[in-house]
Amino acid sequence: MDAPPAALPSPRRSAFSPAADAIGSELDLGLTATHVVHALTPGFCDAASIYLLERWLRDENAYAVADPPQIEARRLALRIGTDAVEDWEGVLPVGEVIVFPRETPYARALAAGHAQLLDAIDPHTSQRLVASGGGDARIDDLLHVSSFVVVPLQLRGTAVGFVACSRGPDRAPFRPADVLAAEALAARAATALDNARRYERERRTALAIRNSLLPGTTREVEGCRIAHGYLPAGQGNIIGGDWFDVLKRPGDRVSLVVGDAMGHGPESAVAMIQLRTAVRTLATLDIPPADLIRRLDALACDTPGASFATCIYAEWDARQRICTLVGAGHPPPLLRGPDGRTAPVVLASPGLPLGLGTGSYEATVLTVDEPALLGLYSDGLVESRDADIDQEIVRLARALDTAAVEPTAAGEQDPLQSLCRRLLGTPSASAAADDRTLLLAELTPLKG
Repeated sequence: MDAPPAALPSPRRSAFSPAADAIGSELDLGLTATHVVHALTPGFCDAASIYLLERWLRDENAYAVADPPQIEARRLALRIGTDAVEDWEGVLPVGEVIVFPRETPYARALAAGHAQLLDAIDPHTSQRLVASGGGDARIDDLLHVSSFVVVPLQLRGTAVGFVACSRGPDRAPFRPADVLAAEALAARAATALDNARRYERERRTALAIRNSLLPGTTREVEGCRIAHGYLPAGQGNIIGGDWFDVLKRPGDRVSLVVGDAMGHGPESAVAMIQLRTAVRTLATLDIPPADLIRRLDALACDTPGASFATCIYAEWDARQRICTLVGAGHPPPLLRGPDGRTAPVVLASPGLPLGLGTGSYEATVLTVDEPALLGLYSDGLVESRDADIDQEIVRLARALDTAAVEPTAAGEQDPLQSLCRRLLGTPSASAAADDRTLLLAELTPLKG
């Protein structure tokens, strides 16, 4: 039996470099655009650039008319021969936004929805490049072409940008088959760029949510120094259910809270934002800690996604030398006293998770006469499939003792923040299983 004939290369792919195979392999706008221009040059053309409409990048509505008087597009990538992009940064910087009038081939390509093929660079582009070149002799070579094509990038019938390609006088002009091949590549590129844009938008949203949950710049109040840190679970996850806060209270008091809404993703993010906002609001009422958690429990009953959330709330009064703790189904705090040993605090009641409507929460009041270190954390630091949680809490306590006596790493400005960072990175059997949140507070009693 004869062997089957070898597969012939696709006529639309043969003109492009292997970089074409990488298009869409990364959810990054800049990297995807770079793959496109590297696929085109120097095999298909001598120079290639890719532009995306600024309105599309900002996720704004389309232009009011199909053929606007001008378009604004951002240069996302370019390649000229085999030069590095840095070689052209001073003349054609990546990220530059350019206004293209209606009469330019770029605007015409977007309005018509098909490629524009010319035998020379249009006058608008020539004037702009000469003006921006500052006498750079390479601009003359760039403008001396035998063929120039602008291919629109389209998604579901809507133009989102374009690819521009040129060939020098020593090469044959673009043929209709070349234009078809470029349009096929542009179609793939448009889909890949859209996927990257959507991912980056979601990532920015996630980062904005996460950054909004940071306790702000509060690092020290009278009688209390604070360090905090957070590590997401897994690779690339940004939003989980963990939340934490530091709140200044009247009378030189400070409140610390760490909580955990079940799960990951948008639902957990919404729940933790609502819980954090509720704690901030309730704290302004200046009610006792146990009453605050009771009201938070009642609010969680009516908050989607907040049922079975846990938290630990601490209020430190440096003048009274009292630390009041209330738990709601959360791992107990750690306390490192003057003897240099860390141990979990035995709470009067661990409390049930929020959102169950029990309202049964009891305060644990500690008298702290000497400086101490209080640690609040999420269960991601102590949960494991292979060990009892109590054993993991003891392990964390021992890790804190070990890290507390280690010298601060070179370049570290804040020993407490350095300690927090080291503890968050402590290996454990539950590594990457859940988010890790840690809030450390140096409690210093005040005299008088």
